[in-house]
Amino acid sequence: MACRGCCCGLGPLNEDNARFLMLALLIIIYLLCGAAVFSALEYPREKQAKERWAQRFDHFTQKHNLSKKDLENFLRYYEEANVAGIRVDSTRPRWDFTGAFYFVGTVVSTIGFGMTTPTTVGGKVFLIFYGLIGCAATILFFNLFLERLITVLAFVLKSCHERQRRRRGVLPHGSRQACSAPDGRGESLAGWKPSVYYVMLILCLAAVLVSCCASAMYSAVEGWGYFDSLYFCFVAFSTIGFGDLVSGQRASYENQAAYRLGNFLFILTGVCCIYSLFNVISIVIKQVLNWILGRLTRPWCAHAGTCCPRMGLRPRRNAVGPRRARIRHNVSIETDAVNDSEETDGRRMSGEMISMRDFLAANKVNLAIMQKQLSETANGHPRQSGSGSRHNGFSDGVGALAIMNNRLAETSVDR
Repeated sequence: MACRGCCCGLGPLNEDNARFLMLALLIIIYLLCGAAVFSALEYPREKQAKERWAQRFDHFTQKHNLSKKDLENFLRYYEEANVAGIRVDSTRPRWDFTGAFYFVGTVVSTIGFGMTTPTTVGGKVFLIFYGLIGCAATILFFNLFLERLITVLAFVLKSCHERQRRRRGVLPHGSRQACSAPDGRGESLAGWKPSVYYVMLILCLAAVLVSCCASAMYSAVEGWGYFDSLYFCFVAFSTIGFGDLVSGQRASYENQAAYRLGNFLFILTGVCCIYSLFNVISIVIKQVLNWILGRLTRPWCAHAGTCCPRMGLRPRRNAVGPRRARIRHNVSIETDAVNDSEETDGRRMSGEMISMRDFLAANKVNLAIMQKQLSETANGHPRQSGSGSRHNGFSDGVGALAIMNNRLAETSVDR
């Protein structure tokens, strides 16, 4: 039995909370490092541009004998017109039907380039309600797309795995359920899941392929450099949407209808691929956090003994079942059921899934109900939880992660 207090004077800390705090700390460090890099790269250019603009402004006012105040007011008028979509170069209408359709597409996909924005009070009020429903529906679409994509990848990878085992003679021909392992033990492929790392590699290759093809189109049609086109693809597909480069803004194009269709399909496909890739990478990040947490707490455990396991981290215990020996394990994520070989030390592992029933019992909120329904839709049936239910601290709280966890096999680092 672990004591409530910690030998170090700290109170007991839940593993999920420790993981959350570690992630928050790492994100802050990541932001600080990113700020330092971008400041070093971009600030000198910004300072130089401001100095050059000040020189040109003074030269222009002196050459044309203009008041600086009058010229500044004129430039402010242009900035106001720029918000409404007025540019020096001729552009297509922003609020005709095709322009408005492009705008609402950037709204519901959460890209938000910022090139076109509503200027009327009615448009701004309508956008609030329109975006609330549209963004929610689009996120659901991305989740359902992710479910089907992962299902297809899992089927393909499982077929390749079975073919490889038959080639080695491990899996009998014509058998898809059971086989004999090289060490003589029976092994079932019925619950086999592909590794999350293979899926991440496939999604990464798919995202790169879509981005390269789209960049070739944008370079040829928009006149951008190829690297600028790749930059636009990532900014758009990841729904960051800075708005410094926006496709389809010219007044006319050659084969305009074909280009608009291709632009729409590339953005839709790219957003779906990057969204799926982000969710896979988030699982990998979770595994890295588990490994870091294990490395940080292991030295303290050696000194604290049984009084203070894991530096005051309060372990969770299974309701039934004896303690098992610690082993390197693969977390099967399609169900909440626990394999006997996966139980370790009477506590849940960091890669285990919390059952949706237990989650709902602890969190009586509408978001939990929505996540439960989404998970059930992804699995095709309600998920059962019982004495053998496992808890996945940290990863099931989001619908997309629940789908990923139910389709792939995570490999946790042995701690």
